[in-house]
Amino acid sequence: MPKNIKVSDIMNNEVAYATLPGSRDEVHTLLKDKKVSGVPVLKDGKIVGVVSRANLLRNPEEEQLALLMTRNPVVIDPDVDITIAAKILLENDIRRLPVVKDEKLVGIISVADIVACIAEMNITDHVGQYLNPTIVTVWTDTPLNVVARTMELARSKASPVIDSSLEVVGIITDRDIISASIIEDSVEMSDMSNGSDDDAWTWESMRDTMSIYYSVSKVKVPDIPVKDVMVSDLIKAAYISGVSECALKMKRNRIDQIPIVNANQRFLGLLRDRNLMKAIINQE
Repeated sequence: MPKNIKVSDIMNNEVAYATLPGSRDEVHTLLKDKKVSGVPVLKDGKIVGVVSRANLLRNPEEEQLALLMTRNPVVIDPDVDITIAAKILLENDIRRLPVVKDEKLVGIISVADIVACIAEMNITDHVGQYLNPTIVTVWTDTPLNVVARTMELARSKASPVIDSSLEVVGIITDRDIISASIIEDSVEMSDMSNGSDDDAWTWESMRDTMSIYYSVSKVKVPDIPVKDVMVSDLIKAAYISGVSECALKMKRNRIDQIPIVNANQRFLGLLRDRNLMKAIINQE
């Protein structure tokens, strides 16, 4: 395995980012157009936060970027070894690390960047030991908004999709959900009453009421069946496949997970790209 690979050797120098003050709509468009899971947030040229797909899905009605973003993000120096970067990504359960030198954002390193590097390392350890221990499975006809909420509660970035024959026929990811989501504007009404709820003798019809109308803008996930959005052209791998072999499949197909199957093509589990990083940590 190559030694002393630094963050600067594999990081992305052209970083998509958002700035304060900024809006959710701008970030929503940025994540869709760039097909990335998250971006750094800058203020006066310095990094002050990171905003991700998860931030948008967790707070669909929040419009202010300053309230959406995760503050005080973990950052890394470009001269650090990628093994350290892999540890930080795993320990903090994140997908990207802004690379900072002299308080200036100089790049970003992601799980995908490290996995692309692993693809060139000829690591032959079988991937069976790195399968995701917990899997949230959904049915093909489950509404996408229900799937999104289920994955959020389970803190899952991807779920296998099964049909009525209990066969895995697709994969749904948070990327697919954000791509299918829209920004919806609506007007809602709230009634304000001058009557006191503490007065048991106050009739509802006698209270002075005032209706207030206000606009609401939120990220809406449609209630279409998940089968309409899922990835059905699955790239699979065997339980005994090597780490670098699977990393190469992820790199070439630009995917974050691979279904692992046995000799009879029966689904055994989901291999996440982030779990492959454990391979280079184990070989220290």
